[in-house]
Amino acid sequence: MVQPPPGGGSKNTTDCLVVIYTKEPTLLGKRFVLENNPTRVGRGADNHIVLDGDSVSRRHAHFEQRPSAWMVVDDGSTNGTYCNDEQISREVVLKNGDRVKIGPTIFKFLSGADVEAQYHEEIYRMTIIDGLTQIHNKRYLYEALEREIIRGRRHERDLAILLFDIDHFKRINDVHGHLAGDFVLKEVARIVQSRIRRDEVFARYGGEEFAIILPETSIEGAAALGETLRQKVAEHLFVFQADSIRVTISVGVALLQEGDRTANDLIKRADERLYHAKNSGRNRVCA
Repeated sequence: MVQPPPGGGSKNTTDCLVVIYTKEPTLLGKRFVLENNPTRVGRGADNHIVLDGDSVSRRHAHFEQRPSAWMVVDDGSTNGTYCNDEQISREVVLKNGDRVKIGPTIFKFLSGADVEAQYHEEIYRMTIIDGLTQIHNKRYLYEALEREIIRGRRHERDLAILLFDIDHFKRINDVHGHLAGDFVLKEVARIVQSRIRRDEVFARYGGEEFAIILPETSIEGAAALGETLRQKVAEHLFVFQADSIRVTISVGVALLQEGDRTANDLIKRADERLYHAKNSGRNRVCA
């Protein structure tokens, strides 16, 4: 990270930005205290926060403290600045906990008297929540699945898992750009999340792949849910910056069996069914 550029008054503040999602591993979890007013963000080395990536402009945006609040201001960037998944036209007032996306990087704005505690809470949250989609991550999935396997065996109840991924996701990135790919991942997560019950666990398994743990669910019930989700995604209109994107998913379903000893055993079988769904033409459910 380069030294802050000259100019821009320094203020005594603990208000900060925390990187909760990024394609740059060294930045994940990094805290940027907003001690420069304005704090500039972009690809150019003269910014206070320097981000890589083709979707980041040289002077992309800045954070500016005014008498009443901090603002995020887009500096005429090519690909836009987003606050809580909405593209800002020029500027927006920031509230504590708001998420600001610049290129592929998502910052969380923390403000108030307990910023230090909020920061540590956010670091913990990053261990179980995916920063882009705001659903659980792979680590949490495995921990939850191991617990459910023990519970299912103890009470002799069914336990199913869905594994699904977005068809031709690389093509979406190549044709529409990586920001559009991020949008599709978030929209798919939002559609599926709206159908998830309280006792079910929905997680991003990795890349464009997702998983759902379904306690006390038969293979027929799991397959029926998979078909409902497949239809919901296929019928949904995905539009990013005026581009319509056709999105479908392929789904694999597996049920806990007598010989399963670990979460990996169950996931492996669901993955085999997912592989079969993709080889059979995609946009389908295999159980």
